[in-house]
Amino acid sequence: MANQTRIIKIDGMTCGGCVASVHNATADIDGLDDISIELADNQATVTFDDSKTSVETIAAAIDDAGFDATVANA
Repeated sequence: MANQTRIIKIDGMTCGGCVASVHNATADIDGLDDISIELADNQATVTFDDSKTSVETIAAAIDDAGFDATVANA
C-alpha cells in the first residue's frame, strides 16, 4: 500500500453545497483515504492508495459532478 497526497484544483465551487457535491462524487472511490476540500482556495487535498486508484481518477469523478478539476503539479 503506497499512500500519496496530491492537490486537485477545482474551479466552479461557489458554496458549501458545491463542497458537499465534491464529497458525494468521490465517496465511493475505492482507495481514496481522505479528501479535504478548501472552498476559499478552490482546491482539494486528497490522500489515496495508488495501488487502487489514481489522482486522475479522482479528478475525473469531480469533473463528472460538474466542476473543472485539474491535478496540480507535484
